[in-house]
Amino acid sequence: MKTQVAIIGGGPSGLLLSQLLDKAGISSIVLERKTKEYVLGRIRAGVLEQGFVGLMRKAGVSGRMDAEGYTHDGTVISNGDEIIQINFSELTGTPVVVYGQTEVTRDLYEAREKAGGQIEFEVEDVVINDAKSDSPYLTYTVHGEERRIDCDFVAGCDGFHGVSRQTIPEDVRTEYEKVYPFGWLGILSETPPVHDELIYCNSPRGFALCSMRNANLSRYYVQVPLTDKVEEWSDERFWDEFKSRIPAEMAEKLVTGPSIEKSIAPLRSFVTEPMRWGNLFLCGDAAHIVPPTGAKGLNTAASDIHYLYEGLKAHYLDGDSEGLDTYSEKALLRIWKAERFSWWMTNLLHQFPDQPAFDVKMQQAELNFLRDNTEAQKVLAQNYVGLPY
Repeated sequence: MKTQVAIIGGGPSGLLLSQLLDKAGISSIVLERKTKEYVLGRIRAGVLEQGFVGLMRKAGVSGRMDAEGYTHDGTVISNGDEIIQINFSELTGTPVVVYGQTEVTRDLYEAREKAGGQIEFEVEDVVINDAKSDSPYLTYTVHGEERRIDCDFVAGCDGFHGVSRQTIPEDVRTEYEKVYPFGWLGILSETPPVHDELIYCNSPRGFALCSMRNANLSRYYVQVPLTDKVEEWSDERFWDEFKSRIPAEMAEKLVTGPSIEKSIAPLRSFVTEPMRWGNLFLCGDAAHIVPPTGAKGLNTAASDIHYLYEGLKAHYLDGDSEGLDTYSEKALLRIWKAERFSWWMTNLLHQFPDQPAFDVKMQQAELNFLRDNTEAQKVLAQNYVGLPY
């Protein structure tokens, strides 16, 4: 097989890139390690920056998002029982949209299938060959059958554990990482959300987050030690602990119910440089990871797709390769700003093991400054709704 752009990874980033390229008349083939059902079964966050919303509209897949997504004009930061309202629309003129990542992926699959886009599932043993040449190609197997794709460019959208980043020699890439000493225990419940906006909670017992998927589907989290196991957390224990960490007025009106999904996710900050090696381009989790505090994971992947799509479009339609040549530099400039914001939010809201009393006081001073200073709230809002591409 032959295509212009081979895309490794059939999650939202790879599908969005494929859909955008198709709109520009550029061919692509998407390779996915799992089945479509598995990909659609993954539970992920769904706070979309306006840049991401714009890309969905540009790709022609925004119909259901525009009809069913929830526009959030702000968010809440709580410090114990004290509530700090951050109004995005007043501070920046821009809201965010809450629309689940699973639904984004479902819309993109539907669009690619309708357009006749080629997606290969249950792909194994992917090898990226001759990435430094003008004629890279991929070899892989599907159910034991060996296959090959010749292409002009390879887009690595295959996540932290994928083959794309590992293809770049260790003496070429530099990796930066911070592993946090806690995780997030999250549950999904068929209950109405406790509030119509997200609530990020700082409490002496640890961080908690109130979020939502729709009017009768809520996603709640509590900070837990990395040594904790999901099996140790019954629904009753979770709800009791969760109520102790959120503001009292929210705890009083919280509707609880059986969990339909429960998991613990570790937190890390990670960036690899560069994001291009020859004609191989890294996107999303293949190149960087942020802690979920601040909802930047899917949105940082979207900014990569923006830069890569614009570079590929200019290359094929205008014969201009500047966008591809500067892809890594442009993408990383924005990524590090998103990493900074997620790192700051994580440090602001979590309790760290053996945290010195001085650091606790500094955390409280930072929260008080945020409460009292409109300019500080504006900076938070600008980062949350998304820095410009």
